[in-house]
Amino acid sequence: MKAIVSIIMGSTSDLPVMEEAAKILNDFKIPFEINALSAHRTPDEVERFAESAYSKGIRVIIAGAGMAAHLPGVIAAQTPVPVIGVPIKASLEGLDSILSILQMPPGIPVATVGVNAARNAGILAVQILAAGDETLNQKILDF
Repeated sequence: MKAIVSIIMGSTSDLPVMEEAAKILNDFKIPFEINALSAHRTPDEVERFAESAYSKGIRVIIAGAGMAAHLPGVIAAQTPVPVIGVPIKASLEGLDSILSILQMPPGIPVATVGVNAARNAGILAVQILAAGDETLNQKILDF
């Protein structure tokens, strides 16, 4: 099946955290893709991804990053698809990451979960998708 959720992380070192979102999506049988893209190291790839996400069928993006965690905001600035930011603990107990994701300018919303809370990001993605799907809505109610 074609992915409708995209899990993006700033580095492959973030995979152990972001896999928790993937587990939730698997539990709900929601097709997803998972990739590493850096807002700082591969900005052109991030831009291409964000600009084409909706036309490729992506309906929710879960973006995780640590330290100067600009990835979720950079993606949100370039797509109409809802973005859920996952601050990843790297330094300062993740405070740097959470503030980078939370403090977005007007018109660039990023839903933000707690530090390393990719599981909650997965659940939120399911809830967003369930808003237009009675079967999925019942599954989330039963969860």
